Amino acid sequence: MTKTNPIQPTDTEARAFAQQLLTNATYAALAVTDPTTGTPSVTRIALATTPDGIPVTLISDLASHTGALRANANCALLVGEPGEKGDPLTHPRMTLHAKAAFLTKDSTAHNQTRTHYLSQRPKAKLYVDFPDFSFVRFKVSGGPLNSGFGKAFHLTSDDLLAPTSFS
Repeated sequence: MTKTNPIQPTDTEARAFAQQLLTNATYAALAVTDPTTGTPSVTRIALATTPDGIPVTLISDLASHTGALRANANCALLVGEPGEKGDPLTHPRMTLHAKAAFLTKDSTAHNQTRTHYLSQRPKAKLYVDFPDFSFVRFKVSGGPLNSGFGKAFHLTSDDLLAPTSFS
């Protein structure tokens, strides 16, 4: 029996869909490696994007995933949520392989990210300036996109960063 490759060539429509999925995401599942045990760990984080489409979050030093990211910046984000009806496996989702970069407080990048993040996540005003919170940008190297049944693509970092029309 011949096996066929289910991955389709990434086209403009797939890029636009992935960018829209990322831009519209309010949260993601973050996968890290526990620095003590070496085991994988997954948590939910609030998610936003920078003006150029880079995923970003605001996390506390009190969270175990913060220590894991500081010890090993390699991580993954799962973006996309199942709808209210139907099989959850038929709903769009993508995994982004990334490296986490903590922004230095009072840097230009931190201040710009803070302003933009709060425009997307205004409730974060309650804790954004707490001393234990940091912004983390995720430098995406690529990952799989499943945009529906029979619609699988492999994305590169360029596929996500170059804005495409969402029409």
